[in-house]
Amino acid sequence: MPDKKKLPRLQDALMLTDKGYKDLKKAIAACTFTNFSMMLPTIVMLEVIMELIKPFTGDEISWNRLWILFAFGIAAAFIVFLCSKNDYKKTYIVSYMESENARTSMAEHIRKLPMSVFNSKDISELTTNLMGDVATTEHVLSHIYPQLFSNAITITVICIMIGFFDWRMGIAIFISVPIAFLIILGSRGVQRKLGKRHADAKLAASEQVQEYIEGLKVIKACNMDGERFGTLEKALRTMRNLAIKFEFGTGIFITGAQVVLQAGVGLTVFVGITLLTGRQIELIPLLMCLLIVTRIYGPIQTELTLLPELLYHQIAIKRMRALMNISPMEGAETPLKEFDIDFKNVNFSYNAGGGETIKDVSVSIQSGGITALVGPSGSGKSTLSRLIARFWDVDGGSITIGGVNVKTLDPEHLMAYMSIVFQDVVLFNDTIYNNIRIGNMNATREQVIAAAKAARCDEFADKLPDGYDTLLGENGSTLSGGERQRLSIARALLKDAPIVLLDEATASLDPESESYIQQAISKLIENKTVIVIAHRLRTIVDADKIIVMNEGEVVEQGTHQELLGKEGLYNKLYSIQQESLGWSI
Repeated sequence: MPDKKKLPRLQDALMLTDKGYKDLKKAIAACTFTNFSMMLPTIVMLEVIMELIKPFTGDEISWNRLWILFAFGIAAAFIVFLCSKNDYKKTYIVSYMESENARTSMAEHIRKLPMSVFNSKDISELTTNLMGDVATTEHVLSHIYPQLFSNAITITVICIMIGFFDWRMGIAIFISVPIAFLIILGSRGVQRKLGKRHADAKLAASEQVQEYIEGLKVIKACNMDGERFGTLEKALRTMRNLAIKFEFGTGIFITGAQVVLQAGVGLTVFVGITLLTGRQIELIPLLMCLLIVTRIYGPIQTELTLLPELLYHQIAIKRMRALMNISPMEGAETPLKEFDIDFKNVNFSYNAGGGETIKDVSVSIQSGGITALVGPSGSGKSTLSRLIARFWDVDGGSITIGGVNVKTLDPEHLMAYMSIVFQDVVLFNDTIYNNIRIGNMNATREQVIAAAKAARCDEFADKLPDGYDTLLGENGSTLSGGERQRLSIARALLKDAPIVLLDEATASLDPESESYIQQAISKLIENKTVIVIAHRLRTIVDADKIIVMNEGEVVEQGTHQELLGKEGLYNKLYSIQQESLGWSI
């Protein structure tokens, strides 16, 4: 594996791409040019003042010179406009583009992470990484870093130039600036502590808001609105209190730094007047120094108020870095030619150090046949199917497809060979057509419609106002459970993968919907390697092989008739279900 390229310190600290780092340097240069361009109107104004006070020294005003200065003023304003326009492009627009790239790369990274990551991280935390943390980076790249560096360059250059003219005035202008920044930097420990507590409180509040909204139906149904809202209100109140503490704590140091900086103006005036009365400086150069000090101190005052955001930004960077440092699932793109699936001594646990969910499982799934996984709830059926798809990696043993270990395969390459129909269907706030087309983005409209009809989607799509172009709402809220399931099967049909995983595809459906789904599934599984997870054992009696699981172990396997003859767990489960068919209320 090649050594990771050593990045410049600032680029690494801000987690910038190579282009983003180059753009930041260009932004600093653009802001510096803008700062210097702003001196041009100051110089013109100073020359105008010098011309206008000539009558007080016994000279006459040169109107021709004033008109020339007026022309120079117009030119200076145009130069400032051009520099400011370039400044805007190099700072704001570029920072937005870098933020877009950061969000895209982070989303791609999240997509490739093992599912175990999502067991330990809340969705709101990932949302904060993608939106809040990147927005913080966007703000400091556009409002703080370019201006901070450019102001430092500008004031240093100007003070050096003034120093050549009069070193005492140069020191008077410059001396308060580093002291002000040292006050802010010296308070980093306090600000970092308060910032982290505030950031954690925001994340906790975000989690409570998400939980409250997602569980609103249950809260209303169980009359828990007071209790659950109380938890949410407590989280929001904690966030508010910590936000006040954070603002108050940082405000003390900012105000102190601003007082020191403002004292620099008074110090410059005092030194200038002292030198003027001692005839060591002329009036016009003194006025020039006073104009410059008021010009350069304004932006620095603004930057001082934004400096605490740099410390808050470091907290965001730390969270983003922690996410990006999680190793994604990787592997080779080895072609699969055979689709028999073999488990050899497979062990798996969702939590390190916790109890094993899958215990020493060794089974074979025949290519081109239908294999059913059955057993009590929590026996490991769904886990076994997800291990085939490499949603997680096994802790021990191996899973092979056509003799190739799935752990060596790139997850996206592996997924190209699989169609999965989950019990809980996820639909996007888009049209029916686009939700089906996700199965194969290269499919033609004719192919999408054909898959939809094969899955019996046309029976409800044709009744909708815009047919297949009807928007479904959030997660398909306008459709019934059976209709959502048929869309999921249409996706799988369109993908036409050689391995099909059906996870409780007909669970919780009414008899009519189940009949439609069964017809759609019969189209889906033709000539495929099929793994079916089912609680309704009557739906899998014709399976080529039935694997019975209990507490993470394979306890029986065989055909329906063979398992009934063994009078084991399968026989017991099947008998209970047959008896329940006659139950009534």
